[in-house]
Amino acid sequence: MTISPLASDKLYRSSTLALLDPSIKSTKQLTPLNEIVGQERAQQAVEFAMSMKDKGYNIYAIGRNGLGKRTMVMRYLDRYDPNGHHQLFDWCYVVNFDDARTPKVLKLPRGQAQAFKADIENLMKRLVKALPLAFDNELYYSRAEKLKTQLAEKQESALGQITKEAAAKQISLSINPQGSYELVAMNGEEPHTESSFAELSSKEQAKLEKNIGSLESKLREVVRKFTAWEESYSDKQQKHDEQVAQEVLVHLLDSLKERYAQYPEVKAHLNEMHKDILDNLDIFLEQNEEQIALSYASLAKKMPRRYQVNVLVNHADIPMPIVIEESPNYHNIFGYIENATYKGTIFSDFSLIRPGSLHKANGGVLMIDAIKVLEQPYVWDGLKRALRSRKLSLSSLEREVTLSGTISLDPEAIPLDVKIILFGDYQTYQLLQHYDPEFKELFRVTADFEDEMPRTDASEVQYAKFISSIVVGNKMLHCDRGAIKRVIEFSARQADAQNKLSLHSADIANLLRESNYVARTSKSNMIRAGHVEQALHNHELRVCRLRDHVMQSFINGTTLIDTQDSVVGQINALSVVATSDHQFGAPSRITASVSLGEGAVFDIERKVELGGQIHSKGVMILTAYLATIFGQTDKIPLTTHLTFEQNYSGVDGDSASMAELCAIVSAFAKVPLRQDVAITGSMNQFGQAQPIGGVNEKIEGFFDVCKIKGRHKGQGVIIPRTNVQNLMLRADIVDAVSKGDFSIWAIDHVNEAVEILTGIPAGERDFEFEDYPKDSLYAMADARLQKLRDHVKRTQKAKV
Repeated sequence: MTISPLASDKLYRSSTLALLDPSIKSTKQLTPLNEIVGQERAQQAVEFAMSMKDKGYNIYAIGRNGLGKRTMVMRYLDRYDPNGHHQLFDWCYVVNFDDARTPKVLKLPRGQAQAFKADIENLMKRLVKALPLAFDNELYYSRAEKLKTQLAEKQESALGQITKEAAAKQISLSINPQGSYELVAMNGEEPHTESSFAELSSKEQAKLEKNIGSLESKLREVVRKFTAWEESYSDKQQKHDEQVAQEVLVHLLDSLKERYAQYPEVKAHLNEMHKDILDNLDIFLEQNEEQIALSYASLAKKMPRRYQVNVLVNHADIPMPIVIEESPNYHNIFGYIENATYKGTIFSDFSLIRPGSLHKANGGVLMIDAIKVLEQPYVWDGLKRALRSRKLSLSSLEREVTLSGTISLDPEAIPLDVKIILFGDYQTYQLLQHYDPEFKELFRVTADFEDEMPRTDASEVQYAKFISSIVVGNKMLHCDRGAIKRVIEFSARQADAQNKLSLHSADIANLLRESNYVARTSKSNMIRAGHVEQALHNHELRVCRLRDHVMQSFINGTTLIDTQDSVVGQINALSVVATSDHQFGAPSRITASVSLGEGAVFDIERKVELGGQIHSKGVMILTAYLATIFGQTDKIPLTTHLTFEQNYSGVDGDSASMAELCAIVSAFAKVPLRQDVAITGSMNQFGQAQPIGGVNEKIEGFFDVCKIKGRHKGQGVIIPRTNVQNLMLRADIVDAVSKGDFSIWAIDHVNEAVEILTGIPAGERDFEFEDYPKDSLYAMADARLQKLRDHVKRTQKAKV
């Protein structure tokens, strides 16, 4: 059976833009897309979640970086019409006059918070001037003086009676240096001295003492009355002050109350403020300098802190807030409370509460990266708590971390109505599903972003419009028709398929930016196919250091490889080396050696722990296939040692299993394998060829090594037929194949690979007669194995 290599037209699918109007010469004539191409499934998920107003319908957007997840969501949300579903409010914090530790929250219609704040500031400005003026006039002073005079007259009258009574009894009422009242017995005009008092008779002394005692009782009663009179005076003075202040407040506050009468919470706050101002007039009258200084501390505007309005969220004239939090730490998400310092004293109040992303997104959408959220301490638990309760409580992170009893503010919670969109990869999604039972209840909608889309004539037109949207959005030079085709072909190569297009928009956008740079550098007025090629070449040059290093090892002979002649038990397999931003192919030599044994295949890579689990599975599968073709009637009398030569860093994957089988069969039959042909592909237990990844890079890697070692017409690569659809090879390889200088064979079964590599048909066993066709490779191997079996039996018999 002759196996023909692939024709050159099977190695690359060129873009034709068959359905694009021939009159369209560039992206300038194309209408840019408003959505990300190929993500209809994800977009429907986002639309569904946004339409659901019930609790828990938040979104987890799955997909690798560069798929345009955020761009697609943003474009959808930009044109999303809430249609009254999301009613927006402004949120303010104000002092709680009953308990300053628990600030109150005020809800106002969108756009009203700043107006309310301005109204309060204007009120305070007027009160700061009006109240002192109301207390600084003759009418106030005369009324206050009258109250003082009335108190003084009552006090003087009471004291006068006691003084007169005392004088009649030869006793004087005076005030000592300490300010206390004192009753002293008199000796005429002078107070009695000890000697003069002693000269009095006992009867006179007793009489004076009795009179002094009686007067002291009356004096104490008068002093008690003084206290009551002074309290009464204070009450009257307070009422007087309140009446004066009330006249000012009614004039200034009533109009404000009427303006906000439709908002009960605001009206209640204004009433409480009215009462509090009357209770704290000294703040405005500047009667206590220390208190005044603290009440005005750290404010640029001259108004008392306790009456300030802290506007936490003020929504502009937008349909819905859309917030992207790039750094989702605890404070940025949930807000925080600042501390202020005044004269060495640290204090905090409601005016120092600062909003977080959840406050700003309330009533709209908050977009966060899932991994960043999970990396930050306490954020994930706080986010779940807020979504569960649908309330936004502003608690101190320090208090949660330290569990201390430090006095802190405990602001009133804000009702939360927000959609959370988490952007993450599939692995993070699986971990959350598995380890967090609350995750599926809070994020019920999954927006699964595609990596690729089908490549058809119609989808190529859509992709051309997608290219146009990137060009227009980034203000680049427009792409001509040739450049559009080349970008589409690049996308197919990125998808590793002729019939697919990559949806990694970041890669496409980067290519267009670099092509735009090349075009502008060359003074072109448009991006052309040559500019795209140059941009691809420049990018390859930047990232290919490792590939050049590997290829240098083939040039200087450090890595042993043959691309000519034939060798027994030796074959060139193909592998892919990948870095974070580049992957390339390189051939690897696989060798198989045999010795008398029990038929085992000794995988050296696995024994030294350089082989991965998938590689080990591939070896076990080919071992099973060997047993099928050579061990139906008796044991295989050979032990095989199999290895990747010069492999020091590990190997995984089963894409070398067909190559390994060919090397073992060659060693069994002692038939050499062609070294100018490399092979890649895995196999199942029936010998069928299975597809592998990185087929383009593998073919290109062997092609480059053939150029290094010397080209000749017989060289080529064997691949599984199912990988033909993945071929998007370099132009130089396609050209070499078209000229017959290089060949690519697509096979369905490992037997076809054996025939190409040895030039001998593998053969199929006739199980009725249990024999392979004469002159087949398997017959030659089987004959040798049988000779070894006979030799073993004779040896064993001789020993017996």
